[in-house]
Amino acid sequence: MSEIIVIGAGMAGLTCAGELARAGHSVTILDKGRGPGGRMAARRAEIAGETVSFDHGAQYFTARDPAFQRRIAEWQEQGVVERWTAAEKADGDAAWVGVPGMNGPIRAMAQDLDVRWGVRAEALTRTTGWFVDAGTDSFEADILLVCVPAEQASELLEPCSPDFGAIAGSVTSEPCWAVMAAFAQKIGLDADTVRMPDAPISWAARNSAKPHRTGSETWVLHASPQKSREIIDMPQEEAASHLVEVFFDQMGIERSVPIHSAAHRWLYAMPASLNGESAHYDAEAKIGIAGDYLHSPRVEGAFLSGQALASKVLRTP
Repeated sequence: MSEIIVIGAGMAGLTCAGELARAGHSVTILDKGRGPGGRMAARRAEIAGETVSFDHGAQYFTARDPAFQRRIAEWQEQGVVERWTAAEKADGDAAWVGVPGMNGPIRAMAQDLDVRWGVRAEALTRTTGWFVDAGTDSFEADILLVCVPAEQASELLEPCSPDFGAIAGSVTSEPCWAVMAAFAQKIGLDADTVRMPDAPISWAARNSAKPHRTGSETWVLHASPQKSREIIDMPQEEAASHLVEVFFDQMGIERSVPIHSAAHRWLYAMPASLNGESAHYDAEAKIGIAGDYLHSPRVEGAFLSGQALASKVLRTP
């Protein structure tokens, strides 16, 4: 069996790694983050003496493919996902969220795998196998699989795999400023979700209304791509304050001063999908790529891309 390195412990990377590990391969996953999440991240904050979790990336996910539906059923049995009816009313499909935070399924997937958190792959070199320079650390393997956002994949791959670097480099992702805000009292909106694609705040959700969330009145606001580009270099504190004001003005409700607010800038929030192959693998060079940008810019797309890459590797002698 092969030694395999997977770069990226998001949905695509962990799905791929899990399939390969179950087939008997030795798999090491490298991720620059401090813990499970990626764009399904959950951020904790101490508010009024209580630890509160915000889902500041992906808000929920849907499942149309039978393979992903089966995986969700497994997560449901594990108690790491639950349906969220407020999003179903907005989207029309059954909506699911991780519990107790959006990273619940990611955390469950990583639990039985060899994931090295806080390790940033800086350079890739092809020798008799693959060598990964990660600053103070280095790793070697027979097979290298890159499962990170397109822009990051392009930068890593261009020097060692120009063809795959060009595929990833052809993708453009839209940015998104996300705001996490808590209020002492319930604000003047009855709905738990607001979807206004053409407005400055294109999505807003009462985070505290999601299943198994506790604490005070909390909201997550997502600025539209256009608004996010407009304030792309704004300092985080200023962006948080500005977007909270924009939200109240947009909704036409009485302003309430947050007791907590923070902002996060997702530079690669929404990739354009190439709508070609769900994953790519070079059996001769033993390198592959996967990610939602190859399938569809959704949690399900990342899962199916990771599954497709694992299948390509397993089909290769």
